[in-house]
Amino acid sequence: MAESQKLDAQVCLGVIVFLIIYNYWFLYIPYLTWLYFDWQTPEQGGRRSDWVRSWTIWRYFKDYFPIHLIKTWDLNPSHNYIFGFHPHGVLVAGAFGNFCTNYSNFKELFPGLTAYLHVLPFWFRCPLFREYLMSSGPVSVSRRSVSHVLSKEGGGNISVIVLGGAEESLDAHPGKFTLFIRQRKGFVKIALTHGAYLVPVFSFGENELFKQVSNPEGSWLRAVQEKLQKIMGFALPLFHARGVFQYNFGLMPYRKPIHTVVGRPIPVRQTLHPTPEQIEELHQTYMDELRKLFEEHKGKYGIPENETLIFR
Repeated sequence: MAESQKLDAQVCLGVIVFLIIYNYWFLYIPYLTWLYFDWQTPEQGGRRSDWVRSWTIWRYFKDYFPIHLIKTWDLNPSHNYIFGFHPHGVLVAGAFGNFCTNYSNFKELFPGLTAYLHVLPFWFRCPLFREYLMSSGPVSVSRRSVSHVLSKEGGGNISVIVLGGAEESLDAHPGKFTLFIRQRKGFVKIALTHGAYLVPVFSFGENELFKQVSNPEGSWLRAVQEKLQKIMGFALPLFHARGVFQYNFGLMPYRKPIHTVVGRPIPVRQTLHPTPEQIEELHQTYMDELRKLFEEHKGKYGIPENETLIFR
């Protein structure tokens, strides 16, 4: 989740508190009543709006870095897919820019397919903000939500999951390629259950947008960050980049190109009750394909030959 959206969530929550404190009951009571009945929508495909996805600000957002989407393989729209997105970075700019706006070339590259970016359920519990968030396309990352997307008869849906999650954002340092994936096997099980093809996606440049305060494993800062992550459900990386009118210090991301490369699909046969051995085998195949994707394309985006992925 982008840091700017955390601020948006706080503003929306503040608006609700303001309405309650000053007793604007004719505004907040109808909304909270409607919210009660609409609570499950983020787990049932969400409620996207082409109007919001086409806001001009998203075109500026995409062009700022800029963000590019690269296809390496044709995808058959008669299947459902899970896109494993790597790395998380701080902003997850490549995932949002390519899959939550109408300014990427997603529709041209993958005709007949609809992408759903899955984010933490926490963000859909914030009144008002949840409406804004859903309007651009994201849905919950709960198992129920992913199952809903992948259950579409006849295929055509893509679940985009940032597999490293909040934990990985704490290692989002420029020049580092550490991915938290070895213990992330739930996506493999759900792919087998639904027969959804797995597709590794690597977003080159995602970790270059910010600099983080040094927080190596075992440091007091990392211990505090990990503790807060367990309590709140999301991480708090201490980062900085550039300002609006100067490049020395600020919270705006650096203007670094992002190339989100979509790899080769891994066919998955539907298995309603997969065994641990089947899950382990497919998980290893996925990691092998992800590493192959990185190695094949890293030279195009300025990554030294000796650099490789680190799986944790």
